[in-house]
Amino acid sequence: MAEHRFLAASLFPCSAEELYQWHSRPGALDRLVPPWEPTRVVTREGGLDPGGRVVMAMRAGPFPFHWHARHVENIPGVMFRDIQERGPFARWTHTHRFADTQDCARLEDQIDFALPGQALLPGCAVRMVERTLDRIFRYRHATLYDDLLLHRQCSRIPLRVLISGASGVLGKALIPLLTSGGHEVWTLVRRQPDRRLREIYWNPAEDALNLAGLPPFDGVIHLAGDNIGEGRWTEEKKKRVIDSRIQGTSLIVRTIAGLPVRPKVLLSASAVGFYGNSLDRCMREEDQAGDDFISEVCFLWEQAARPAEAAGIRTVLLRIGVVLTPRGGALRRLLASSALGFPRRFGSGDQHLSWISINDMVGAILHALACDTLAGPVNIAAPHPVTNCQLMQSLARVTGRPLLPPIPASVLEALYGQMASEVVLGGCRVAADKLQQSGYVFRHADLDLALRNLLGKGEDHPLER
Repeated sequence: MAEHRFLAASLFPCSAEELYQWHSRPGALDRLVPPWEPTRVVTREGGLDPGGRVVMAMRAGPFPFHWHARHVENIPGVMFRDIQERGPFARWTHTHRFADTQDCARLEDQIDFALPGQALLPGCAVRMVERTLDRIFRYRHATLYDDLLLHRQCSRIPLRVLISGASGVLGKALIPLLTSGGHEVWTLVRRQPDRRLREIYWNPAEDALNLAGLPPFDGVIHLAGDNIGEGRWTEEKKKRVIDSRIQGTSLIVRTIAGLPVRPKVLLSASAVGFYGNSLDRCMREEDQAGDDFISEVCFLWEQAARPAEAAGIRTVLLRIGVVLTPRGGALRRLLASSALGFPRRFGSGDQHLSWISINDMVGAILHALACDTLAGPVNIAAPHPVTNCQLMQSLARVTGRPLLPPIPASVLEALYGQMASEVVLGGCRVAADKLQQSGYVFRHADLDLALRNLLGKGEDHPLER
């Protein structure tokens, strides 16, 4: 059976040894999975040495399957090779080669593959596979390039980090970024913990968290909290939203403040909803809280974190914008409900959206972890907010789907009540000056470029052939 070969190569701002080491760390493969692909790493055993195995959950249309791969060759700093043991291809071999050039490193990804029943398939089947690989490896190389630049600035000293909310959309994206940069990550879980996986049990409702006997942590990243954007805001839901934030934050702050060796930094999540509906005003960190429910939640959330400052812990309050990723949140809901197209707008469409792509979100968190001069509230949002109408136009442009009639505000309010009024029909425009002035450089400051990157529609990273 004849094999086909796909080649993709790029230059990276590091040595070949550094490039190889990045690939050898936990989380590297997770970082390289494109966000638009319904793919996740299920298990990884044995590293890059021969015999090491990876199992990935994937999907072909509506049909789920597992891809089993095994490493068969490894020359540290030079190359490693893996093959498909079980999966959709008749044969699949992926060879990764690393080489130093004059002032950077070259990575070459070579894939040799054969399709099942290849002799009976039309030529377009192979071309379709090659086009898919081209999209994937443009994303992989672009993400790897940006990650290496970020780690050069923020990961020169390996840190031991404790994270809450690790199972959420942000946590799942953040942990691979940290571990592929050489940081050691521990997570808080509400089930029986597995210490081999560096898990620690906690239960804010029962005031349960014990960090005694553990190695000291350099930083704590607190992301946990009940999802405020799901369902109607009944009184029970509102209480759960507030309690989950105050109880969890207070427990973490009390615990780390009482440690013999305290973490140097606490990053505690909040949201740009702190400012309420800002209308046309651009909000900055020194502005006061708004007067709606989301503002109250964010204000109380931040107040619960403030005692960490008194304990001498650098405290950063992450006022997070709308995080864009096909894996969750607003963008996932829009894509899932808009197979035919996108509403032209929700309500008037004039409400502002302070957005940020998922890779800039986790990049900004790593930057805040490492930047000793950054403290207090920080707006974590792209520097160019858009209106709801502009968001829908951008989505239609990038995906090639049409714009449909608008959804009236009255319909949304009838379905979701106060949640629709504040989350969907309200808006907030914030400035990212403080984050940028501290040295963070955005990967995707433009919405169209961000969406093309997230949805595999861009060709912004040139590949060698």
